[in-house]
Amino acid sequence: MNLGHGAVPEISAAELVAVLGTPNAPDLLDVREPEEFDAWAMAGARNVPLSRLATEIDAVVRDREVVVICASGSRSARAVEVLRSAGIPARNLVGGMLAWAAVYDTAVHDLGAARVVQVRRRGKGCLSYVVGANDEAFVVDPSLDIEQYLLVAEQHGWRITRVFDTHLHADHLSGVRALASATGASVHLNPADGYRFSYEPLDDEQWFTLGGQEHFVVTVLRSPGHTPGSTLYEVGGRALLTGDTLFVDGVGRPDLADHAEDFARELHRSLHTKVIAMPVDATVLPAHYGETVTVTPHRVVGASLGELRSSLPQLSWPEDRFVDWASGRARPRPPHYREIVSVNAGAAPVPLIEDLRRLELGPNRCAA
Repeated sequence: MNLGHGAVPEISAAELVAVLGTPNAPDLLDVREPEEFDAWAMAGARNVPLSRLATEIDAVVRDREVVVICASGSRSARAVEVLRSAGIPARNLVGGMLAWAAVYDTAVHDLGAARVVQVRRRGKGCLSYVVGANDEAFVVDPSLDIEQYLLVAEQHGWRITRVFDTHLHADHLSGVRALASATGASVHLNPADGYRFSYEPLDDEQWFTLGGQEHFVVTVLRSPGHTPGSTLYEVGGRALLTGDTLFVDGVGRPDLADHAEDFARELHRSLHTKVIAMPVDATVLPAHYGETVTVTPHRVVGASLGELRSSLPQLSWPEDRFVDWASGRARPRPPHYREIVSVNAGAAPVPLIEDLRRLELGPNRCAA
């Protein structure tokens, strides 16, 4: 057990990630104010503000350990003292939600001739991928924390040669340029999303061999709808990196409310002509997951296409019904999303790293 300042027992964000989704998972207690909790919270956490904890302590579970959360770890440290004085085993999450926003873990999906390493940014629900074979790797949807991908490549003996995004991201900052600069890799993007920096434009059904294996390819499938330039990547005919077009718990939403109906029609077309046309045993690996998805250590967030066709009724809806539903759920982008889009597109100067991190804080809201 780690002891922090004043001998308050602590747990790091990395240690917490390792037990969430397992039988040893603790109870999560968030002691921030309700408006903070409602804006952004860990999945499964309950909210009892520190100011009310002493009077509501009977509501706290006593049959397993409690991990206490706040914005940065100060209020939660005081809450741990209150809980432990009442005989409740509790630890403080070091760094609070700020630390949670920065923690990553990985899971591997084996494809035989190659493997896909899913890199999970737990505080954002963001998923990115390192796809490798022999000594070569491609990276899809990297975050700005490029050391995560460099570490995965080093662990597997891979050289990162190409970097891709599935679309122009609005909820988090893309690391494609930073990762390409650090590795010498080429950047590949769909020009329909209007990028304003140098890259190699992707064509529909273009393909790339990986690791020198002519029989193992990554195929580009343009899939407009979430954004005009949304793109799928079919990996070895056995996995589909779907970006924000399809999730394990829903479908993507039109990304611009003022074009919602047009985007929704494109999205329906993409789902039916590109996604549903894939084999039912193909594994769907998305770019995000929502709060209802249980994330387990060492197991990828993904599902077979057959499973999703059974669990997501939207995939069988006719076009008009789908368009009405999806366009009705489109919302204007929050102001900081516009700033992130401008930076990711290369249309605005890159601000200080601290400002970038500030823009990224909070959950993703990409599903319809």
